[in-house]
Amino acid sequence: MEQKIAKVVEEIKNATHIDEVDKPAIIAKIEEWREEKAALSDLSNTLDKWWLKIEPIFAELGLV
Repeated sequence: MEQKIAKVVEEIKNATHIDEVDKPAIIAKIEEWREEKAALSDLSNTLDKWWLKIEPIFAELGLV
């Protein structure tokens, strides 16, 4: 799972369809979640507003 999360972060950094101003906040939330294994629901709620932009990355990696 750690490798998949790292891949998601890398894909977000390289994504052209995600606004540059949104990327740091998205990545910060993922990194925060990575440190707090039980915080999956918090991550989901926080990323909800960005979900349409990052869902293709998660889907491509088989995480949804």
